[in-house]
This record gives sequence, C-alpha cells and structure tokens, in this order.
Amino acid sequence: MGYADYPNMGVEVRVEGLTKSFGHVNVWSDVSLTLPAGEISVLLGPSGTGKSVFLKTLVGLLRPDRGSVWIAQSDLTKLKERDLYEIRKLFGVLFQDGALFGSMNIYDNVAFPLREHTRKSETQIKGIVSEKLDMVGLIGAESKLPGEISGGMRKRAGLARALVLEPQIVLFDEPDSGLDPVRTAYLNQLIVDLNQQLDATFLIVTHDINTARTVPDNIGLIYHGHLAMFGPREMLLSSKEPVVRQFLNAQRIGPIGMTEEKDADSLAAEAATGVRLPPLPAIPLQLRPSDFRARRAERVPGQWCRENGVTPPEGSFQ
Repeated sequence: MGYADYPNMGVEVRVEGLTKSFGHVNVWSDVSLTLPAGEISVLLGPSGTGKSVFLKTLVGLLRPDRGSVWIAQSDLTKLKERDLYEIRKLFGVLFQDGALFGSMNIYDNVAFPLREHTRKSETQIKGIVSEKLDMVGLIGAESKLPGEISGGMRKRAGLARALVLEPQIVLFDEPDSGLDPVRTAYLNQLIVDLNQQLDATFLIVTHDINTARTVPDNIGLIYHGHLAMFGPREMLLSSKEPVVRQFLNAQRIGPIGMTEEKDADSLAAEAATGVRLPPLPAIPLQLRPSDFRARRAERVPGQWCRENGVTPPEGSFQ
C-alpha cells in the first residue's frame, strides 16, 4: 500500500528514542510516545523546551540526531526525500500565525495546496475549498484578504488550508496564540468537532491550560530536555509529580524556574518557607462534539480513572 492509498482516517504515530540538539545545545533526549490513531493529543511544556521543534521533526522538516518516527509502517527519519515528500501528504499543519499569504484572498490561500500538489480542475478545487471553508465557518469571507479579518478568522482560514489535502494527521502549533479566551474557546470546540468529523489524528502544542484540561484524549509534558509524562488525559490531570502540578496550577513554587530548571539550593529555600504546591483542580468535563454524538464508540471515557482509583468529579464522563 502506497502512502497516497492509505485509508482516509487517522493513523498512529509512534516516536521512539527521539533526540535532537543544535550544536552543543540539547533540545530533548530519548522522547518516546505514541499518538493513538484518530485521537486528540496535547503537548505541554515551559517556553523554550522545544515543542515546536518536536512538531517540525515529526513532519520531517528537521532530522533528529537519533531515534525513529514510525508512520504508515515507515520510519520517517530514514526516508529518502522523494518518499518523505509522499508521506508528508498525510500531514496538515496549522502554524501559529496561520501562515497565510498576505497578497492572496482567503479562497486562494485555501486553494493554494490543491493547485500546487494536485492536478484537480478549478471546478473540483472550488468544491473542496467551499467544503473546508464551510467546516471552519468562513463561508462568505472568500474574497477578503488576511489583513481584513480578525486573528480568529485567520486561524480558521489556516486550518481550512491545512485540511484541503485530506490529511490523516493534523498538527496545531499553539493554535491559541494571539487569541482572546472567548475565541480560544470557539477554536477548541471547532477542533473537537473536526476530530469527530474527520477521525484524523490531532496533536496540539499549546501553553493554554484550559485547552489542555478540556480538549484532548491524551496529554504529554516536555520538561528539562525530556518527556516528563505522556498518557491519557486523566493520568496527567491527576498526577502528583511536582512539575506537572506546578505547570497546571500556574504556580511560581516548584521545579520550573523563569528560564530553566531550578537548582537544588533554590528548591531547598522554597521548601524552607513551608509553602507547598496546591493540589491539582478537579478534572473538568472534556469538551464533546457539538452534536453530542459519541466520538468513538469503542472508547470508554473515564476508564483510566476507574482502573487507577481516581475519582472524577460528578458528571465528568457522562
């Protein structure tokens, strides 16, 4: 089966022992995780921990020093450029700023990948572009330039463009960047709805704690050059690890410093004050698709909590 013939659904991404450095500066080492097919995963981490570098490595824009990225039975890190070009067709990427061409209107921005990478007619392109713009709520904005629309609309236009080649893996690089809380909430709901509709594999890099707590099926945390944790949403949201508790509580107390990991003396001085990290907030409701249908019939929400003795708040997994 060729990459182009892969089923139009989410595919599993398996990362094994991934290590990346720039010169003598290590970004992260020995990162291993699996993005389950068709699910939404979130990658968290303090600023400067290489989350965006991780996304670029997943799609083959950067080569790791060591390790493997297995997609569709192929190790992406070992592929020749021609095969890498083909497997990239499985990906759609929403960049932080939408990465729209300022001189093109929204329609032409969304149509661009189809004109560059397919032989579809303009009639076919029009149908696809209209479908994707409808999916993200931008019907009627086709003739507007990126500078004439809001930041939230630019994000949605960038998302429509990321979807026109029918990707099975969609990467979101800080989709909430530059958005106010209300528009972030709308975008989060859109992401959940699209995951329900497309059944693609989603990976979101974000700093937004509310997004991380309510959107994904799985959460990971990169910290101090390694993957501190990755697993079902409920596992991280109930973790007792100090770095997780500090990050999710947005507290100054804990192992994360302003620019890097705190040293032993700093941690000892904090401990001497008697101030302790608060417990994590209760696990909130996970966002559901707008039509409230079950996203995946085989998934049992709350199963991890039940198996590991964690009591979710009442109604969390109804």
